[in-house]
Amino acid sequence: MANVTLRNVGKTYGETQVLSEVDLRIEDGEFAVLVGPSGCGKSTLLRMIAGLEEITSGELLIDNLRVNEVPPSERGIAMVFQSYALYPHMNLFENMAFSLRLAKVPQDQISTAVHQAADILHIRHLLDRKPKALSGGQRQRVAIGRAIVRQPKVFLFDEPLSNLDAALRIKMRYEFTRLHEELKTTMIYVTHDQVEAMTLADKIVVLSAGRIEQVGRPLDLYHYPSNMFVASFIGSPRMNFIQAEMTSADSNQAVVRLKDGALWRIDVDARGAQVGAEVTVGIRPEHMLLQGPGNTLSAAVNFVECLGDTTYLYADTSGASDGVTARVPADMTARAKDQVSLIAPRQACHLFDASGKAFARNFRFEQKLAA
Repeated sequence: MANVTLRNVGKTYGETQVLSEVDLRIEDGEFAVLVGPSGCGKSTLLRMIAGLEEITSGELLIDNLRVNEVPPSERGIAMVFQSYALYPHMNLFENMAFSLRLAKVPQDQISTAVHQAADILHIRHLLDRKPKALSGGQRQRVAIGRAIVRQPKVFLFDEPLSNLDAALRIKMRYEFTRLHEELKTTMIYVTHDQVEAMTLADKIVVLSAGRIEQVGRPLDLYHYPSNMFVASFIGSPRMNFIQAEMTSADSNQAVVRLKDGALWRIDVDARGAQVGAEVTVGIRPEHMLLQGPGNTLSAAVNFVECLGDTTYLYADTSGASDGVTARVPADMTARAKDQVSLIAPRQACHLFDASGKAFARNFRFEQKLAA
């Protein structure tokens, strides 16, 4: 195992800045997921760690040793790509053994390494088959096995599940979790899918436009996003945002006025906020209620999506340009054009200033939200 440290790392292509001032430390044995929208720089960052892209500025350390100029083959890493890139004329054993043969590893050691990796991945019974006889999930396991046999200090995964169907992606998420628990090796995983990030990660690194927006445990990012970008990216469906105006602020709470005149109380530390300043209230769909204590929101229903065990209600309300979404009980009877009152518990609300920065929440997610 090894830790991975990036100090003020940057990457430019000509005049274009792709990554800027990236400071990050991934500990021994940690499963870190780099997540963000397309074009945010996450795959470029992974390739820089692998040595496939040059570092323009800053330092990269693996196991506390600077590796900026070290060739990829000498960094102690193994990378699994989005494409399986298996050799079609070789069976699975030969595919997994290929890198060891190039390194002139003795045959008995190759056989032991391949069979051990195959056992970990539950594909020993497939070793005589060629890639064309495998499913997508089995091919992905072979690609992972090819990395395992090298016994790297760090595994790098570049969107490895993006070619699989939805059901298989769910199964493979479990396989990655099990693999990490068994190998206990440092893993860095790139995805644009925040559900994968929440499921797999010990640590999530959220990137936007080449910069790190926030680093933390999955539930920390979910409950305590540092800004509106992270709040909107983590969580599905995305957080609702409603424009408002600050009417009073102290260390215990903020009182804001919505566009329709409703006053909402929010449990945040709002010291330093200016009365009259524009703010944005955030509330997740799963935290909105149909009854109970809390802030009241009047909304006009646009669409009701019934999914069997739950129902999503999509509605328009003043101050929310994209409307609001609420997860409601499956027996909800509202229909399009109905007027409804939704409840946003004050403890469940987030508040952001005009720049998008979050006010610190006074509510701890370990506590139970008020019903």
